[in-house]
Amino acid sequence: MMADVQRASGPGPPSLRARELSPANWKDFVTLFQKYHGVQAGCWCMFYHREGPTGPLGSRSRQAANRRDHRALLWSGHAHGILVYRAGRPVGWCQFGRRQDLPRIDRGRKYRSMVSQLAEPAEWRITCFFVDRPSRRLGVANFALQAALAAIHRHGGGLVEAYPATHGKAVATWFGSVGMFEREGFRVVRPFGQSNVLVRKDVR
Repeated sequence: MMADVQRASGPGPPSLRARELSPANWKDFVTLFQKYHGVQAGCWCMFYHREGPTGPLGSRSRQAANRRDHRALLWSGHAHGILVYRAGRPVGWCQFGRRQDLPRIDRGRKYRSMVSQLAEPAEWRITCFFVDRPSRRLGVANFALQAALAAIHRHGGGLVEAYPATHGKAVATWFGSVGMFEREGFRVVRPFGQSNVLVRKDVR
């Protein structure tokens, strides 16, 4: 497990702590996601781990499979993420991982066409953010991003890419905003669809 990253108490956002997801704190991930029925139609943050669909969105069988399979990936070392805690409770999440562990992005024709023109494939991806409703607009997602980058560095680093939304009404807002990535040193590479962009940063 990564070392805690703590924001001091005082004026502004409340004290936050970040921990990398591990078998030891899996129950905290479950606590956060179960509150929202697995988040995003029962995804349990499995969408980008899979190469294709696994059944009707929101079905109980799909939700159960997603939760079970995420746990199995974590135990085998192929699932990564950051949990953010506020007052000791899990309130935020950021998923990251090696490119081969999040293959769904590669299945998209737009993505394949775009990256075929780039010189170097990314080694890491940051795909998803989620924040508990009472803790939104407190900097939780940005804090999670900082912790994810620290974890990627600790795991050996490399070229990192993400796909933030260009405006707040975009469908894929769970990718994060362009501004939060630019503040952490990411550069916009090119548009990705109508409402997202590809951003990259070298973390070595």
